[in-house]
Amino acid sequence: MRELDYDVAVIGAGTAGIAAYRAAADAGVRAVLIERGPGGTTCARVGCMPSKLLIAAGAAAHAARSTDLFGIRVSGVVVDGRAVLSRLRAERDRFVGGVRDGLDVLPGDDRIAGSARFRDGRSLAIDDHTCVRFRAAVIATGSSPIVPGPLRELGDRCLTTDTLFEIADLPDSLVVLGAGAVGIEIAQAMARLGVAVTVIDAGDTVAGLADPDLARQAAAIFGAELDLHLGAEVHAAAPDGDGVRLHWTGRDGREQVTRASRVLAATGRSPNLGALDLEAAGLRPGADGIPDFDRRALVCGGAPILIAGDADAWRPVLHEASRQGSIAGTNAAALAAGRAVAAAAPWTSLAMVFTHPQAARVGEPYDPAAGGRVVGAVDFSDQGRARVDGLNHGGMRIWADRTGRLLGGEMLGPAVEHLAHLLTYAIGDGRTAQDVRDRPIYHPTVEEGFRSVMTEILHGTTGH
Repeated sequence: MRELDYDVAVIGAGTAGIAAYRAAADAGVRAVLIERGPGGTTCARVGCMPSKLLIAAGAAAHAARSTDLFGIRVSGVVVDGRAVLSRLRAERDRFVGGVRDGLDVLPGDDRIAGSARFRDGRSLAIDDHTCVRFRAAVIATGSSPIVPGPLRELGDRCLTTDTLFEIADLPDSLVVLGAGAVGIEIAQAMARLGVAVTVIDAGDTVAGLADPDLARQAAAIFGAELDLHLGAEVHAAAPDGDGVRLHWTGRDGREQVTRASRVLAATGRSPNLGALDLEAAGLRPGADGIPDFDRRALVCGGAPILIAGDADAWRPVLHEASRQGSIAGTNAAALAAGRAVAAAAPWTSLAMVFTHPQAARVGEPYDPAAGGRVVGAVDFSDQGRARVDGLNHGGMRIWADRTGRLLGGEMLGPAVEHLAHLLTYAIGDGRTAQDVRDRPIYHPTVEEGFRSVMTEILHGTTGH
């Protein structure tokens, strides 16, 4: 076994790992990037990019069928499932290729292929061929889809986001387990592409929305396009001819049976930590398998080891993974050089769902028990621009403290991906409802909804 010495060892070559390696190298230390594969980052390969390609195809089919509102007649819309998925994979591979091209320019001595595990708090074994000694290490091993127990004997009839985008053609029917961001995005896209979709979720909300009114609206909106069952639980699954048969219990306690061509497990992802032997490094994994770590400095307790991206299961989205990787790499370089680490203030929380209508959660979460909050609301059903475009569904809820300082909010509606960014920046900058109310808002735009919300907040704050 060859033996190598580095200042910083980065385990994982996804979004967080690449950012950590580059930050450490930019800090002037000798760093190595350990790649188990497959490469290309979760986002580009199996996450945000292929899912958005599927959503775009579904949106195009839906738009073609929905022109009557505008007095335009379109007939004979045909979905070519093989062509949809062929384009998806071609574009996906282009995104993945861009990531790989960026890695290929790294010095060969700075990359090692293989699976890493800790020998102790200062060294790693890479398969059975290399020992890497380090002064600091970054865990950036990403995550893998969770497959619920009842589905584990279905083989390739059970899809995950790691396998969904490899199917040759669209299935005739699909059961989606999970109505969170990933599940409802794919479910709606598949339904719009002509697949008979059933969604089953043990919870009571869709798309992660917690505000009761928005959650009810979301369930009604998405339930009009697919067969949606909340408060339901699958307890058995088996092959059925060429497809699957699921036994589940509804909210009312009645036993149900659903047959479909395939089932998609969209019940979340779990950090890839099991093979690392964290205890050998002196780390203290919790019940969830994640070691105790400082969310500002990303340093784990017990060793000069940091953790970033999906591996720490905290805010597992691309922009957070990239930032965490940079913080971890910079702090790993500091530890390797004997310097103090920096504690970065967290960004304002931002989570988005790219359904139609879109959904988002920003800043402090919905909490009916939180005292001292003032809430402003707007309904998009009668909002000018939303009605013009025929997208008048959903609403917006934003909360502030008694002085009007913005705290957070939830949204369901058109252009939410842009509205959510504006609110995120306002919260991050410490803005008040008055600050936003005093900014110019062009007419007619959906951003005019901000004026209504902020005015309502101001009426409920001190001094108004």
